[in-house]
Amino acid sequence: MATAVPAPPDATAPMTPGRRKAGMLLCLVTIVLAVLDMNIVSAATVPIVRDLDPVHGVDRLPWLISAFALAATALLPLYGKLCDSYGAKRVLLGAVATFTLGSALCGAAQSMGQLIAFRAVQGIGGGGLMSVTMVVIAQFKEPDGRANAKGSAMGGIVAGLGMSVGPLVGGLLADHVSWRWIFYVNLPLCLVVLVGVALVIRLPRATGRGGLDFLGSALAAAFAVGLLLVTEWGGKDYAWTSPVILGLAFGTLAAFGLFLWRQAVAAAPVLPLSLFRIPVVRLGFAIQGLVGMGMIGAIVQVMLYLQLARGVAPTTASLYLIPMAAGMTVSGLAVGRLLARGHSLGTFLLAGAGCAALALLLLGLSGPTTALPAVMAELALLGCGLGQLIGQLIVVVQQAAPTHQLGVATTGIRFFQNLGNALGAAVFGTVLTRVFAAGEQGRPLGAVRTLTGTAREHAVRSFTDAVDVVFLSAGGVLVLVVLLVWRLRVVGGAALDGGASAGAGGAAEPPAGAAAERPAVGARAA
Repeated sequence: MATAVPAPPDATAPMTPGRRKAGMLLCLVTIVLAVLDMNIVSAATVPIVRDLDPVHGVDRLPWLISAFALAATALLPLYGKLCDSYGAKRVLLGAVATFTLGSALCGAAQSMGQLIAFRAVQGIGGGGLMSVTMVVIAQFKEPDGRANAKGSAMGGIVAGLGMSVGPLVGGLLADHVSWRWIFYVNLPLCLVVLVGVALVIRLPRATGRGGLDFLGSALAAAFAVGLLLVTEWGGKDYAWTSPVILGLAFGTLAAFGLFLWRQAVAAAPVLPLSLFRIPVVRLGFAIQGLVGMGMIGAIVQVMLYLQLARGVAPTTASLYLIPMAAGMTVSGLAVGRLLARGHSLGTFLLAGAGCAALALLLLGLSGPTTALPAVMAELALLGCGLGQLIGQLIVVVQQAAPTHQLGVATTGIRFFQNLGNALGAAVFGTVLTRVFAAGEQGRPLGAVRTLTGTAREHAVRSFTDAVDVVFLSAGGVLVLVVLLVWRLRVVGGAALDGGASAGAGGAAEPPAGAAAERPAVGARAA
């Protein structure tokens, strides 16, 4: 009779409390690095252009801003599949190493071309920092073997905070040190993370099911990059009806169609269509995409409103996002404690969507003379709503997905959030310009800052009217989120309302369609 060979202790045994705390801290630092670097450069563009290319640098700024996001989003589906096939710890170490290399190269760049290319390298690692870290957190085990879902929720909150304070940190470093330290400051932190992850974190063995669908990964990357470029260029660098945008849109749709076909026929799809047959996962993806759409619309438009309509300096305008960050932190921590006491996760998701929708609708009432403390209070309310949504949605999707697809489910929800961000920036940007143009015929939006007297008053009124339309539209998106969250509560059943421990470190029961596919975490393929 064959004797079963036990797995090594570090492969299956739950981490000790000390290791879990240290590992959680390392993961949160990793998430902060990723999200800060996605947003930090926007506040340092002026000194970067002045040092590297004062003549033509401004024309290349869009590529500098978008190179990181393009690379990070394009590889998200592949990162998920790599986690499921080879283990999240290995993939995280590779992503951190790539991010470290990209950061060092960015800090040493001697031209705009080099900096753009190195930002793409940094983005390749950055996409893994955010998404793979969430997979790692989800696989931390409590002493009773339950997944640490509370940590996943904290990771989502930290990500939202990083998005809010990233421009502020970038502005401070650029103003008081050097723009190169925006990248150099990552190096010691990345080295600490690399050594810490290697020595501290122990995760279950990967199931190693199937191979890698490189064609599917390439099609997903082509679709994501195409969509991001359409939303970045459309209505700004090229007219929406120009041959460039129409051709790019057609290519993007073709890549999307081929990607769906490939996922249906591939032996080991990079984003299995079977995930979309699980109602909780399907709704979670949709909600996260819509939340990303509304969130990016709010942040961008608030910054424009403060700078153009109220004359607030860019660095000072970033300070107005602090109430939003504080709201996210307070609500996220409060929800974690209340869930641990048995309160309903579904109720908090619904309350979060309602708060965010109300905040955006209130922002839609802003005018040229609205009290700035009122704007800050509305942003704090928005943060309270998002704090109850962002991290908890990741938890819901992770717990509903089959264990052997935890990686692709986690990166999938990040993928949909990034696509929602891109669509939100494009749609709301177009709405803003169209509504403003209707009130200021032939006058570009940027002229608001330079006008004086009656002309400025009229332009500011037209601009605030346009911003109000954007906020109300974003509020409408969040109202749709409220309806989808209500539907999620229905299909989630006990996982949301009866199993509140799911959001506080417990393991919710999977949907009926997924139950048969959920082996114990860390189970090895036969």
